[in-house]
Amino acid sequence: MKKSNPDRLTPATGVLLASLVLPGLAALTAIAPSHAVAETAPEKTTLAIKYGSYSDSQPGMDRVSVKAPLIYIQAPMAGNWSVEGSWVGDSVSGATPMLHSNKTMGGLGGASRMSDYRKAADVKVTRYFARSAVSASLAYSDEHDYTSRALGLDARWSSEDNNRTWTLGYGASLDKIDSNYSGNSIATDQHKHTREIMGGVTQVLTPTDIAQFNLTRSVGNGYFDDPYKFVDHRPGQRNNWIALVRWNHHVEKFDASVHSSYRYYTDTFGVKSHTLGLEWAQPKGQWTLTPGARYYTQSAANFYVAAALDPSGQYDPTASALAVISALGANGVASGDQRLSAFGAVTLSMKVSYALKPDTVVDLKYERYRQTSGLRLGGAGSVGIDPFNATFMQVGLTHRF
Repeated sequence: MKKSNPDRLTPATGVLLASLVLPGLAALTAIAPSHAVAETAPEKTTLAIKYGSYSDSQPGMDRVSVKAPLIYIQAPMAGNWSVEGSWVGDSVSGATPMLHSNKTMGGLGGASRMSDYRKAADVKVTRYFARSAVSASLAYSDEHDYTSRALGLDARWSSEDNNRTWTLGYGASLDKIDSNYSGNSIATDQHKHTREIMGGVTQVLTPTDIAQFNLTRSVGNGYFDDPYKFVDHRPGQRNNWIALVRWNHHVEKFDASVHSSYRYYTDTFGVKSHTLGLEWAQPKGQWTLTPGARYYTQSAANFYVAAALDPSGQYDPTASALAVISALGANGVASGDQRLSAFGAVTLSMKVSYALKPDTVVDLKYERYRQTSGLRLGGAGSVGIDPFNATFMQVGLTHRF
């Protein structure tokens, strides 16, 4: 395999996604792109500064806007050790998720205006051995109504020829939800506890191909409701399986790389999803252009209550609200949250990077996300849901010294 180009300097961090729940906010992972992990201690300190801007909308309504500066640093320590950490501050404003797509339901579950600021940080310490590494991490995220604390342990070890690497990891988080600060006393001192274990293997297949497979099991207990909806009650347990396959191929003719991925997700809510991703990384002198595309599709949760339509096929807000209330009374769990509906989504992206020096890279990334019921794989998705659009932009500077 050829050496990675300078655009691969930016490190990975999971803190940013700790409490983001809107489908489009997955675009914010672009602030912290992944990179290959070597089983040797870094020789230089890496400093990355990123700034991300996210906004989404539905017809007739601008919903959520996020401004997110991020700072990351990784430094070698005592020869065989490294320490890394990140900090992000999210300024969030806009509207809470609606009942289905209705903007006029008010207390029955329509969108309400909100403004919040979230601060998050994590720290990770790694010890490197001859062909292995062990890491421990802590993370903290806090906003007005949601506080998350998490820890992680992981180990990686390679075969003697370094063509195969196994990974085993464990993570746990404890979240506190308290909406009482805004006068909404539905969720007062509620908690959610999640534990997960992940195993994986990365294999060099040929001089130009490398593949990875990860399997994750997550078990969650506690409060999963949306306290800002008048009628929204979900099961107190959510367990899931996630299978992830990645394949990277170097195209020698163009001195480019193709990055492809497939992710399968299933949980006890009844949601099943598929995600396909493809990127083409094309270096050209000091420049690197990386266009990409991602397709996502999911089924509805078992307790999701579809929107009701009037005789003309238009959304009926009163009948929809009554349907959710009726299902809640009959089954004890029910939600009209559009995030639990059946839909599909397409994301198109372009990243441009420029190496000012071998150890200094600036980059700009743009993503456009489109979500509709009609994009669902295998047939139409849930009815009565307006299209959902999101835009993400990121600018960054990464330097090694």
